[in-house]
Amino acid sequence: MNEYDSSRMADLLGESHDMELTDNAEEADVLLLNTCSIREKAQDKVYHQLGRWKKLKDKKPGLKIGVGGCVASQEGDAIRKRAKHVDMIFGPQTLHKLPTMVDAAAKSIPITDVTFPEIEKFDHLPAPRVDGAEAFVSVMEGCSKYCTFCVVPYTRGEEVSRPFNDIIQEVTQLAEQGVREIHLLGQNVNAYRDESNADMEADLADVIHAAAAVDGVERIRFTTSHPVEFTDSLIEAFRTVPELVSHLHLPVQSGSNKILKAMKRGHDRQAYIDKINKIKAARPDISLSSDFIIGFPGETDDDFVDTMNLIQEIGFDHSFSFVYSQRPGTPAAELEDDTPEELKKQRLAILQRRINQQSYDISQAMIGSTQRILVTGYSPRDPGKMQGRTENNRIVNFPAIDARLIGKFADVIITDAFPNSLLGELISSELESSYSL
Repeated sequence: MNEYDSSRMADLLGESHDMELTDNAEEADVLLLNTCSIREKAQDKVYHQLGRWKKLKDKKPGLKIGVGGCVASQEGDAIRKRAKHVDMIFGPQTLHKLPTMVDAAAKSIPITDVTFPEIEKFDHLPAPRVDGAEAFVSVMEGCSKYCTFCVVPYTRGEEVSRPFNDIIQEVTQLAEQGVREIHLLGQNVNAYRDESNADMEADLADVIHAAAAVDGVERIRFTTSHPVEFTDSLIEAFRTVPELVSHLHLPVQSGSNKILKAMKRGHDRQAYIDKINKIKAARPDISLSSDFIIGFPGETDDDFVDTMNLIQEIGFDHSFSFVYSQRPGTPAAELEDDTPEELKKQRLAILQRRINQQSYDISQAMIGSTQRILVTGYSPRDPGKMQGRTENNRIVNFPAIDARLIGKFADVIITDAFPNSLLGELISSELESSYSL
């Protein structure tokens, strides 16, 4: 979601002020920091970066600095007090006002706007501009689940869905620019509901079906889902829509019923397992990843064992896993937490080793198989090779130096597996007239 928002900021300032992105901060006229407040460490980095940028502004007084995203939304006043050199502070829902803020900053008028005008921003964003075969499309924003550990509802607001037709129009615009893979986004993307059309209430499955019908779209992914919102229609989409990839990220956070209840997740362990089993029945070869919070207040050794057993039972291929980070203003921040930090880190290391091993075992099992990949470019670390991504989200490097392959689908046979990538040999591609999608 942050990558999507950042790209839209660039689109906005490109259209309104004829600005271009630069990799060199010393060249910039405007420096923007798009932030996340899910983790405390990321929040601390905001102030460190602003401190570095202050030195640039001291040398170049005309430089304008803005802070956007969830940290800005959560503590805009604190940023204003601690970093007086910041000109613009805006939340995720007000980034569309960026051109006006830049104009105000040019007149030395500092602006803070961290309001929640629902999805107004999408009505003011220009048509997306992309350079590549993959693109993000935001279909809804916010969260109404209020898990006790999570700050998102307070920084991005309640769940609000974009109109169905607007989403498909954006997908069509991207496909016309050569995009082949669409990644649908939302804090709880499968909570998407469009009730703007009196004749039809669309859900995420409807969006997937419609996006798959857009000429040029060959792959569809979606992130991030909530188990409670995983409907039968969405499960059926895995059965009937071949463009929907065989990969799913479905956060569970814990395998302990006690901890799930304390987290206010709205489901128990068995409900999650039952949902996964239905999904596997619809798409037997699906690859699964999840989120885990280790060391949530009150987590015992038995609770952690429940999580490890769930990981083995489901066979997760990947995870985003962290030690619990207390977020100010959330209900969990008031809970007693007497688990030693070192023990939390030990548990996290055990969990990550297990999932890394499961992931490596899956990669090893792919050796000798033929995989259809979307070629994304040259390998940054392996001269003479190009790379692409499989449906189950693995990078494959393969010997080739033909720029015409970029943005095309190709078949490769997997010859070796490494912890973070695969090695393959090119068999055929869309450059050949006989290649069939």
